[in-house]
Amino acid sequence: MLTVRDIWNMSFGFLGIQAGFALQNSNASGILQRYGAHVEELPNFWLVAPIVGMIVQPIIGYYSDRTWVKMGRRKPYFLAGAIAACFGMMLMPNAGALSAALPPVLMGAGMLMLMDASFNVAMEPFRALVADKLPTEQRTLGFAVQTALIGVGAVIGSWLPWFLAKKAGVPDIAAGGIVPDNVKMAFYIGAAIFLVAILWTVATTKEYPPEEHSRFSGEENKQEKGGIGLIFKDFAAMPKTMRQLGLVQFFSWFGLFSMWVFTHPAIAHNVYGCAINDTTSQAYSDAGNWTGIIFGVYNAVSAVYALFLPKIAGRLGRKRTHAMSLTIGGLGLISIFFAKTPEFLIFSMVGVGVAWASILAMPYAILGGALPAHKMGVYMGIFNFFITIPQIVSGVVNRPIVKYVYGSNAIYAILMAGVFFLLAAFAVNFVEDKDDIIQSKKAGAA
Repeated sequence: MLTVRDIWNMSFGFLGIQAGFALQNSNASGILQRYGAHVEELPNFWLVAPIVGMIVQPIIGYYSDRTWVKMGRRKPYFLAGAIAACFGMMLMPNAGALSAALPPVLMGAGMLMLMDASFNVAMEPFRALVADKLPTEQRTLGFAVQTALIGVGAVIGSWLPWFLAKKAGVPDIAAGGIVPDNVKMAFYIGAAIFLVAILWTVATTKEYPPEEHSRFSGEENKQEKGGIGLIFKDFAAMPKTMRQLGLVQFFSWFGLFSMWVFTHPAIAHNVYGCAINDTTSQAYSDAGNWTGIIFGVYNAVSAVYALFLPKIAGRLGRKRTHAMSLTIGGLGLISIFFAKTPEFLIFSMVGVGVAWASILAMPYAILGGALPAHKMGVYMGIFNFFITIPQIVSGVVNRPIVKYVYGSNAIYAILMAGVFFLLAAFAVNFVEDKDDIIQSKKAGAA
């Protein structure tokens, strides 16, 4: 059993990872629009992120399962990912100045791909590390602490551009094709936070050597022969619980991807009164800053709500907790359609924060009890398919739908995202949670 301090230290790197993700999620659409992308084209550029994640995470998981060096098993991978991510974060808001051979919008998309690939290299080993080190009875707590730190990091990343513009006086207006100084500086600061947080976990967390990990997990530390092609074999043989969670994840992440891509243009047009594809007005900049604020709100709510998840799940079970949280989040997203003032969006994002906390914790807590310990890394990587595939589908189908069905009005994509959260809540009812079953049997025997 680990102490709360141990769990905190090994999860602290997630604060940095999510600070970077938050900067990307709340600013990438605005940056790409400044480089010349139209609102209905945004999903195309965001597609690079899930495609790269789908390729990278299972490979990193496969090799991290088979790695043991002086630094450890998972730590070399998330340290390398952090260093690469820092370069991507510093280059993304400067892509326009680097575009000698390519148009700025394509250079920006390339930097988005570099950032997201690096985030994925850092992210997957962290998920596996928590599952490696925690016994069944501590997994919900472990992923809850991780989610709380994710929330704190995301608040920092989401609010940085607004703070720099409104409190530190950094300019937030720029000519067409140029990213404002407040956004550039926020990315530089976010890169530093990312690296420091990762180094904290590397310095304070000890990983189990292979022999000790075998004793801890109760499984022999055996590795099958067959090379990286075993990923496809493991995919075909994934546990039943993992397949059932796949549908829940599909609906959840389809909705999340739509929210991240379209919130800025949606509220710019429907709340701030901007013309569609306006990117140079003060109102558009204000909408971008406010997008960061409300994204920070949902992440702050998730950080707090995550601390209560173990107790709620202890009373209701993980499945009911996740279904309830997704329902609250779906209603929050749907309410954005009716927003008339920027302040109303704060209440909408409270609901999203409840769902976000659960999405980051409950599926992994449920999944951890259904996976073989010696394949934790590769299966956590494969599970990422159920995050990336719905984002790819969302990106592909949303472009024609937003352009031809919604008339380039992104608010309807947000409304649909809320409906998908409600579908995810319904799908949770059909998931088998082995740990909940075991705990129920123990309680019955007592």
